Amino acid sequence: MISSIITHSGGAHKDDFLACAVLLSQHEVSIFRREPLESDLLDSSIAVLDIGGEHAPERLVFDHHQFPRAHVPTCALSLVLQYLGIYEDAREFCPWLEVAEWFDCRGPQDTADWLEIDRETLGKLNSPLDITILKSFAAQTEHHPGEPVWEIMRMIGRDLFEFITGLRARLNEVSKYTEVWDIMSGESGFKVLFLPRIDSLPDDASGVLGYHVKSLGLEDEILAIVAPDSRGNGYGMRRFNDDLRLDFSLLVEEEDVHFAHARGFIAKTSAVDIERLKSMLLQSYKEQGGN
Repeated sequence: MISSIITHSGGAHKDDFLACAVLLSQHEVSIFRREPLESDLLDSSIAVLDIGGEHAPERLVFDHHQFPRAHVPTCALSLVLQYLGIYEDAREFCPWLEVAEWFDCRGPQDTADWLEIDRETLGKLNSPLDITILKSFAAQTEHHPGEPVWEIMRMIGRDLFEFITGLRARLNEVSKYTEVWDIMSGESGFKVLFLPRIDSLPDDASGVLGYHVKSLGLEDEILAIVAPDSRGNGYGMRRFNDDLRLDFSLLVEEEDVHFAHARGFIAKTSAVDIERLKSMLLQSYKEQGGN
């Protein structure tokens, strides 16, 4: 059990704030913003984040500042996520994490160069939410359960932890049932990811299918995802990565299609027959289209 969290005083950054928040999702303890004592570093019930001069997860010390200059960008949040065993999933599901790591370890200019944008554009991505919450966190030397900033931190940490672990659980379950269809049109063709209607799956199962496509390594081959319609007994069809080679607006006159977006990226059908679904996908395929 963790009895308390210690992190550095002074200005607060996204990595120490979120590292504390994620730990709060598992341990509802107070946060102290001060230099750790030697006894703190040796006490395995006290988590020391973004300070302490060492990375010793067995003693709950999570500092990255002593890493070599050329070390892969790693921040306090990275180390806490590793400790909790969800770092790889976080990197897969949270594209902002790598940016946060770069920003904390390399600074704004190197991060902007890595993102291939100018530093001014990077600054435009700042939000008043980030500024106010971090400023409020930095304004106090202690944060305790029941206080506004502490409660916001726990809320953020719990939401992040549940998002990562919940998404992994849904993805593992959905992957048991998906199929990859090969749809042929003359000498050319394309692939479609299909999820059949399975009663045991959660209502939001289709929301993880994009991640499943990436886990299969088929981002450049799959053009569409077909999954149970959450509002009816049929199926929804949508373009993957908005690939323009499929235009579902071409289905608007079909009797078993009750919705086809004018922009062509999605359609809903009452059809449940596999061959009928495949024929509609083929009807929507434009060989001369482009990504």
